Amino acid sequence: MLPIAAEAQTTGAPLELEAKIPLGPVAGRIDHLAVDLKRQRLFLAELGNDTLGVVDLKARKLLSTMLGLKEPQGIAYEPSTDTVYVANAGDGSVRVLRAEDLTLVGRIDLGDDADNVRIDPQRKQVLVGYGKGALAMIDPKTRTKIADFALKGHPEGFQVDDARTLVFVNVPDFQQIAIVDLMSGVVRSLPTDALRSNFPMAIDREAHRVLVVFRSPPTLVALSSPDEKIVAKQETCGDADDVFVDAKRHRVYVACGAGQVDVFEERADSYQRIGHIGAAPGARTALFVPEMDRLFLAVRAAGGEPAAIWVFRPAP
Repeated sequence: MLPIAAEAQTTGAPLELEAKIPLGPVAGRIDHLAVDLKRQRLFLAELGNDTLGVVDLKARKLLSTMLGLKEPQGIAYEPSTDTVYVANAGDGSVRVLRAEDLTLVGRIDLGDDADNVRIDPQRKQVLVGYGKGALAMIDPKTRTKIADFALKGHPEGFQVDDARTLVFVNVPDFQQIAIVDLMSGVVRSLPTDALRSNFPMAIDREAHRVLVVFRSPPTLVALSSPDEKIVAKQETCGDADDVFVDAKRHRVYVACGAGQVDVFEERADSYQRIGHIGAAPGARTALFVPEMDRLFLAVRAAGGEPAAIWVFRPAP
């Protein structure tokens, strides 16, 4: 485990840097993360390396690295079948791996730029954004695509509203948020007007809100999920790519490529920034795991330092 640099100390902050887990010879960009809680393993889509990294969170060390992928971007663990879904931008494929040993058990070819992956726990389906504008629905039992939902442009971050049959999808190329009804297939859209580059998204289930982060200008926006009206706006850090809700503390974490993690506290109809945590330039993908009460931040190799997972503990 690498020592924590003096400038990264966060004692007394709402997020405290607890450890750094080195990832070995991983070059380039690291994209999204997923967790297998049963085995306490963290999966990393190492896009720039064409690999899948596996970290043992209990031992806090790199467990293995899987080769042979093509620009992996999205990744998700599907618990009902104990499998891992890896979406590849390079060849448009979704690889299905047995979680225990990462054996390939299936492959779905979507054609182009397979990106973010989400699990719909209520309907036990896998959703994958891909191509110039589509959302694929995959049945994890048969490992086949069973539906497609057309969008105006390439989908970036998206989230499933568990309370309804809706999926909210960021479509930054067309300055909109698409809303997909999984039951009827109807797709409608919300214009983002002057706000651009909406990439990360999260659902605040307790507050019944959809949180969207824009890069231009850097802004956190909260939408009321029943009527999609804006209820709050707040300036945030730049080049954001992930946002998470900490329901226990009524907080929001925004991971930014500008080298910070912003921490907001929900207060009535506003979000107040209570922390601007220094991280590393380019470290914009992360995963908050409520069951472990930890935020994991993917930091690429730079300045002679190897790529690593930075482990943050929320406080208090």
